[in-house]
Amino acid sequence: MTNPFTLKSWSPYAVGIGIGILSWFAFATADKHLAITLQYEHIAAMAQMVLSPGTAATNRYYAVRAQAGLEPKIGWYLMLLLGVFIGALLSSCLSGDRSRITVPALWGWRFGDSTARRFAAAFAGGAVMVLGARIAGGCTSGHGISGTLQLAVQSWTFIVLAFVAAVGIAFLFGKEGRNHV
Repeated sequence: MTNPFTLKSWSPYAVGIGIGILSWFAFATADKHLAITLQYEHIAAMAQMVLSPGTAATNRYYAVRAQAGLEPKIGWYLMLLLGVFIGALLSSCLSGDRSRITVPALWGWRFGDSTARRFAAAFAGGAVMVLGARIAGGCTSGHGISGTLQLAVQSWTFIVLAFVAAVGIAFLFGKEGRNHV
């Protein structure tokens, strides 16, 4: 029998069922939903509190967050964020699917083969995605998993628009990019 942790991909149905069970487990045991991007906001706020301790006393952000019970702290959501990172790293190592390529062929064809430029663009792209997720009130895990399970209209709107945007981007880059990979 094949060890599932060494597979490069799993059945999307099995993964969907697993995420559903994980979400139910998180609600049942910790009274928390699955969400990631809020932690980036909390990490930035905690760094600001360390670098400028007086800020918390005068900044409205901290007062509003404390009233909502969302004060920046090391807790369940930060551990979830670390768990996702560590789990993805372990999965890529165990499955042998960890690529050593730092500049993919399509990126090199479009923007050149500078590793520093590629990493800077990846970081900037990630920052824009986190900003967009915070503006939207959550990320694909917060809206797409937890919010849709709760039948939240905001989450269903988010996930439908995310799929529409993804299909549009695939069509925009897909045909031309396939010729250069």
